[in-house]
Amino acid sequence: FFLYFFGVITLFFEKSYSLYADHVDKQIEIYVKQWLNNEIPTITGYNSYNYNFIYKCEKKCHVDDSTLRLVYIVKSATRNFDKREGIRNSWGFEKRFSDVEIRTVFVLGVDKDIEVQKKINEESKAKGDIIQVNFQDSYYNNTIKTMMSIKWVVYYCNKAKFYFFSDDDMYVSTKNVLRFVRNPLEYPGYLEVPVKSQQHSADLENHDRRNQAKEIKSVVDIELRDDNELYAGYVFRNSRPMRYFFSKWYVPLSEYPYDAWPPYVTAGAYILSNRALKKLYYASMYIPHFRFDDIYLSMLAKSVNIVALHNAEFYFYKKNYDPYGYRYVIASHGYDNPDELRWVWNDQKSVGNA
Repeated sequence: FFLYFFGVITLFFEKSYSLYADHVDKQIEIYVKQWLNNEIPTITGYNSYNYNFIYKCEKKCHVDDSTLRLVYIVKSATRNFDKREGIRNSWGFEKRFSDVEIRTVFVLGVDKDIEVQKKINEESKAKGDIIQVNFQDSYYNNTIKTMMSIKWVVYYCNKAKFYFFSDDDMYVSTKNVLRFVRNPLEYPGYLEVPVKSQQHSADLENHDRRNQAKEIKSVVDIELRDDNELYAGYVFRNSRPMRYFFSKWYVPLSEYPYDAWPPYVTAGAYILSNRALKKLYYASMYIPHFRFDDIYLSMLAKSVNIVALHNAEFYFYKKNYDPYGYRYVIASHGYDNPDELRWVWNDQKSVGNA
C-alpha cells in the first residue's frame, strides 16, 4: 500500500526512455514542413486548442515586418494586477530602446469572480496589452495558456524575430536578452572575449556543444538567420517523472509510461525564434495534450528535432541579488513583489545591464 503511494512499485513498470523515440510518429516533421511551406499536409492533425479569445490584441504587432525584434509573452494569473503593472514599469516597457521594436502582452484565462473580470475589462481598455482566453485560469491549465499564446502569435503576431515567454514573477533584462540572441552559443563569454569574426563564425556553424545546439543553423556572432530554430532557457536533462501519488507533479503511467522526460526547458522563462515557435505550433496538432507545459513543449520539440539550448543565465530559482552578480542574468524567478522587481530592474538599468 505505502510502496504504491510513494511510487516505488510504479518504478518497476516504467518503460525505458530509450523507447520514447519509437513512440513518436516519424511523419510529424514531414507534416510540419508541409504546413510551413503553405502546402496541404498529408494529415491535418487531430489535436487542437480551440478556445475563444476574449481579448486578442490583434493590432499589437502592427509595425513594419522587418523591425519587430522581440515580443514578451507573459503568462499571468487573472488576479495579478500589481505584478503586471510592475512588469510594464520595468522590463516589459516597450520603449526601453529607441532603435529596437519590442512588444509586451499578458496572457490570462478567466476568473470565476465577476468583479475580477470587471477589473480585467478595465485593464484591457486602459493598457491594450491583455490577451484573455476562455478557459479557467489554473495551474493545471498552463499548457492551454502556453499553446493559446503560441496560437495568438501564429495568427496575430507572426513576423517578430524572437518571442520571450515568461511567468509574471520573473526579473528579465531586455539588454541581456538582446545580447543573448546575437550569440546564443557563446553567451555571456563572447562579451568578454574578442570575437574572431570569420573563423569564429565557421566554428559556430559546426559547433555541437554536446548536441545542445545542433539545430541552430546560423552564424550567430552577427545575426541569426531567419531559418534558425532557437529554443533556449534553463534545460533539465535526464529528469524523471514524479511517481509519488500526493505530489503536485504526480504523473501516472497511463499518462506517461517512460522513466525519464525528454530534455525540457523550465517554463518560467524561455525564448523561441520565429521558425522554432511555428514548428512547435504545427507539431502540437499531432501530439496529444499534456498538462505540464514545459514537458509538453519538450515533446513537441522532440517530434520535430529541435534541440533545446541550455544557458545558466536563465535562473529557475531566485538568484540572490547583487549589482555585479546580475550583470549577465537574462531572467530570474522569485520576484513576486512588484516593488522589489522595479528596484532591482532600475538598479541594473543604472549600471547598464537592463
